[in-house]
Amino acid sequence: MVKAKISAMDKVKYLYENRGAQAKELRAQGKKIIGYFCCYPPIEFLTALDLVPFRIQGTVKEPITQADAYLETIMCPFMRSCFDLALKGQYDFLDGLVVPHSCDTVQRIYEIWRHYRKPEYTHFINVPHMLDATSYEFFKQELERFQASLEEYTGIKLTQERLDKAIGLHNENRSLLRELYKLRKVEPPLISGTEITQLQVAGMGLPVEEYNELIRQVIQEIPSLPNRPEPKPRLLVFGSEMDDSSFIQLVEECGSNVVMDDLCTATRCFWQDVKATPDRLDGLVDRYLGGINCPRTYRPKTGSHQEDIKNRFGYLLDYAREFGVQGVIFYIIRFCDTYEFDVPDVRDYLEENGFPVLHLEDDYSVFTIGQLRTRIQAFLETIG
Repeated sequence: MVKAKISAMDKVKYLYENRGAQAKELRAQGKKIIGYFCCYPPIEFLTALDLVPFRIQGTVKEPITQADAYLETIMCPFMRSCFDLALKGQYDFLDGLVVPHSCDTVQRIYEIWRHYRKPEYTHFINVPHMLDATSYEFFKQELERFQASLEEYTGIKLTQERLDKAIGLHNENRSLLRELYKLRKVEPPLISGTEITQLQVAGMGLPVEEYNELIRQVIQEIPSLPNRPEPKPRLLVFGSEMDDSSFIQLVEECGSNVVMDDLCTATRCFWQDVKATPDRLDGLVDRYLGGINCPRTYRPKTGSHQEDIKNRFGYLLDYAREFGVQGVIFYIIRFCDTYEFDVPDVRDYLEENGFPVLHLEDDYSVFTIGQLRTRIQAFLETIG
């Protein structure tokens, strides 16, 4: 009997719904799996040394039942969810942990995770909050320290040849994702925001070569997929972690198409490449420190307040115009002061340039997301 061919989107849905399955299989084959948080660890180092990067995720579908005995309930529910899963043994397949100082909560989870879960390898990357010449020098030293730590752990020298190959693979990944996003510029978009989110979550647990091949298969398959999105109001979603498609699906079910995003699990991970530099670390420093637009980073002030706002958030306006956006939704996880402090300025800047904004705050839980439906529907009526 000939088995039916599995479509690329079927693969995406399987990997999305069975997070960690591929990493566990690779570990059973002898691979080392290194868990990491946020956009800032240069995962090219891991790939170059034959380690499998695995971006640690929480879950909006499971209540937090154990982590609250260790963490304050007024801290980021995403981080509490991640540690809750670790306490329940769901991240026991990780051989190592890499944590950057992206915010104070992430920084503190490093010591707590290391103390209670005891992975065989751990490393903390101190990422500067300011962007001046000394910050770049300091971060380069941090990457040198990270490299030396990995070389000691693996017993492998990180040669330029190895690093060049890894940089090439990850730049290819970024290019493929940008190519996929271009299919959202047309009206109607050729792929939904829900499908994009599921693909990105699936890719967080794959070796980069497998992820690249999966994206290529999806791009090739898109023209033949049934039930494509219909013309609807076009939205951009701004926020932090989005490791579940439930919110994007809700927004699209309310009568819209999410065609662009500014999320640390999406465009911030791939919009900028690592540029070729004589010293490869300089290219990595420029990309990971200066090329990621995250509210945790304070860029040098330029000119007046309005000029400074344009310098900091002008890329959002570029996204909105390039992708034909008609409205913007801020989806902020509760207790995330890093994002909340920027909301007034970003909202005013976008509204002054003709883009209505809906600001939503949520508990990172599928049980509360549904409560936002009425507000989303009312917002869409104002731009429909």
